[in-house]
Amino acid sequence: MLHELRVENLLLIERAELRLAPGLNVLTGETGAGKTVLAHALDLLLGGRARSGIVRPGAAEAYVEGIFDLPDGLRALLGDRVAPDAEELVLARRVSAEGRTRAYLNGRSAAVADLREAAEGLIAFYGQHEHRKLTLASSQLELLDGACGPAQAGRREKYMNLHLRVRELEGSLDALRERAGARDRELDLLQFELAEIEAAEPSTEEEAELTARRDRLRHVEALRAAAFGASEAVVSDEGGVAGVLAAAGGLLDGVDSLDPALDALSARWRALAIEADDLAAELRSYGEGLDGEDGAGLDVIEERLAAWDRLKRKHGGSIESVLAYGAECRSRIAELDHAEVALEEAQAELARAVEARGALAKDLHRARAKAAKTLAVDVRTRLADLAMESATFTIELGEREAGPTGTDAVEFLISPNPGVPAAPLRETASGGELSRVMLSLLGSANAESDAVLVFDEIDAGIGGHTARAVGEQLRTLASGRQVVCITHLPQVASMATRHFSISKSTNSDTTITTVTELAEKQVVSELVRMLGAPADDVAARRHAKELRKAA
Repeated sequence: MLHELRVENLLLIERAELRLAPGLNVLTGETGAGKTVLAHALDLLLGGRARSGIVRPGAAEAYVEGIFDLPDGLRALLGDRVAPDAEELVLARRVSAEGRTRAYLNGRSAAVADLREAAEGLIAFYGQHEHRKLTLASSQLELLDGACGPAQAGRREKYMNLHLRVRELEGSLDALRERAGARDRELDLLQFELAEIEAAEPSTEEEAELTARRDRLRHVEALRAAAFGASEAVVSDEGGVAGVLAAAGGLLDGVDSLDPALDALSARWRALAIEADDLAAELRSYGEGLDGEDGAGLDVIEERLAAWDRLKRKHGGSIESVLAYGAECRSRIAELDHAEVALEEAQAELARAVEARGALAKDLHRARAKAAKTLAVDVRTRLADLAMESATFTIELGEREAGPTGTDAVEFLISPNPGVPAAPLRETASGGELSRVMLSLLGSANAESDAVLVFDEIDAGIGGHTARAVGEQLRTLASGRQVVCITHLPQVASMATRHFSISKSTNSDTTITTVTELAEKQVVSELVRMLGAPADDVAARRHAKELRKAA
């Protein structure tokens, strides 16, 4: 319940303080007096946007404050944002002339989102054109879900979270698929390069060996000529080193054992002769061994080293860097292979999430289908009380693509008169009919809610006997709860538990709107004004009293 509403320097209102009662509270006044200013004040408490120019000219700031009951459920929701011993909830907004706003919750500075969260379960606000929103499928779905009971909000939240998860997984999967083409191209290149490296079998030890062998094969003729020439110089019959050593050795053998000093030198000479023979034999053997080396062997070595050189130029300049790149290729290929697995896992996870979302959508649908029948019957009953006895009202559920609120397409169908086929509200109902349908729906959908219902001229387009029926419906709706209604209909205003009049006074400098709580005599006078009669019109005054008495 909203106990008090204080407004300062908001548009034409300099200061107003409304002490509201349980039941039906009405606000009336001449057109342009500023009735909707109070509606805007309540919207600010709901966390609504502060439009430019709302601060009264000449004032530094506007201030709006509402004092509410503090239900236990809301106390638990707000947690430490309210004191443990708080008995009321005070919501407030300040709006500076420059457009800056500040929000307060029980005197403490708060975010506008905190205000919005706190007020969500306290006030249900329906503006002047709310009945026009009734033609929107989204609004119809919200009303139907409201009639499903409090558990529906939990179902919708679970569904919404899962729907967002599905969208997230779909985005991830699209990204994985988009990268799949590039992944395949990269994988093909890596596999080719790795195969090239593995086929070449590069080795630092073998490179050194092959390089040395290549250098020998490139000079094999010179090596052979040198070996044979050196061997021939030793063993040649014509002045070979071996012959000269042998002749000299014969001379030394002739004086053997005559002088120990010479004997030692003779031994060294004989060893030199033997070494010369061995060296000549090894040189010849080396030269003969080169006869097995040919150009074909060199071609094989040159080709292998050239292949390794190509790899070195591509991958870092050395055998070590080639081998390191090969290891990197193996690691990256393993990663890309895992990416394929990740794609499969993402597809499986998405399938599971879609299946779970489908199950939750069915839960939502079952609740809506059940509530639709009950709500349609209740609305038809209420419409009969609002002078639409012959009207039919049904709620049709269709199927649509999965969205944030499920897979149900909701359509409210009405036939205002007998013999007229039922058609969507947006195509059939007049403004007055829409207002009555809205009132009937709100009465049904909010039957279990304790929120304060605020109506800003929801009775637009209604008059005569229907206006009386609307007033009675509002009074019934206000039984056991609080309703605030801004109205221009005397039939509605006469039903009020508490009546506030809004008037505007103008002098040469300023225009000021004042809000006054009316005593019973003043209520009758206000009803006379609303009937369009002069204040001294006896018949109108009698009619006004009859309206009050009938209420």
